[in-house]
Amino acid sequence: MKNDYYKFCLNAYRNEYTRSLRIQIKDYKGREVPDNKMDDFDREAQKSAIRIAITKALQEFPNEPVAELWRAIYRAYLFRKSGISDLETINKVISADQSWKKSSGHAFEEMVKELASLALHGTGVEVILQRDLNTLIKADELANEPRDISWLREQIKANIFDLYFILNINGKKYCFGCVQAKTSIRDRVTRDREPSIHAMQSFFWSVVFVLDGDFLRLPKFVSMINGGSEEFRENGCHGMYVLSAKQQRDRIYPLTMDFNIFKSHTLQAAEQWQKRRQWFDRNWKAE
Repeated sequence: MKNDYYKFCLNAYRNEYTRSLRIQIKDYKGREVPDNKMDDFDREAQKSAIRIAITKALQEFPNEPVAELWRAIYRAYLFRKSGISDLETINKVISADQSWKKSSGHAFEEMVKELASLALHGTGVEVILQRDLNTLIKADELANEPRDISWLREQIKANIFDLYFILNINGKKYCFGCVQAKTSIRDRVTRDREPSIHAMQSFFWSVVFVLDGDFLRLPKFVSMINGGSEEFRENGCHGMYVLSAKQQRDRIYPLTMDFNIFKSHTLQAAEQWQKRRQWFDRNWKAE
């Protein structure tokens, strides 16, 4: 089975990379693509290939550990970058490894955005990337109060959150929440807990999406989310949604590809922010 899903991931990655690159090059209509532009095309094709491959793999192998599928795509990615199929040798290709960390993180953010947007279609709630929020603010198209706008600008400048929640009310757009998207629970979790707490103190919905929740086996990481320990007395976010989790643990929720539980929580959070924001603090919890 392990070999089966590696081959599946390898083919899915290759096919999407080739498709994405071909579409981008097509605009040049046979003319030579400048090297710097080709680098941009390559990065976009990498992100698209990672995102599509993991989405297809999760659908094809729903009972396999997410971490294993992610590693299979990692191997496929490095194989294309280096031409080396042996994993031990591949791991020595440092430049490719660094490139993977950057591309895979962005790919996961965009995968979350796409799946969340599908789940929330028609609800009046959008999920947007940080760069899109920045565009809204610069165009003066965000209807939040000046205090909110100032806080959001600080988050963008510090590059803290990856995605944001937008609520459409009578043709106006309001940002009511923020997301940290991590391929692993260990990624930046200690550093990013504090900004999440600040978001809740500013009456924004603060949640985390995680692909591989393997580190949730350790009590420390669970209490960083839920609170209740000597070191972490209070919760670090409103909720964490984990694709590899099997059962709910307080504010840690298992997430399936339909994003149904996330959709329910998002709509509850949007209503709370809109109607009872003064009570939308860190103690608020979706039902």
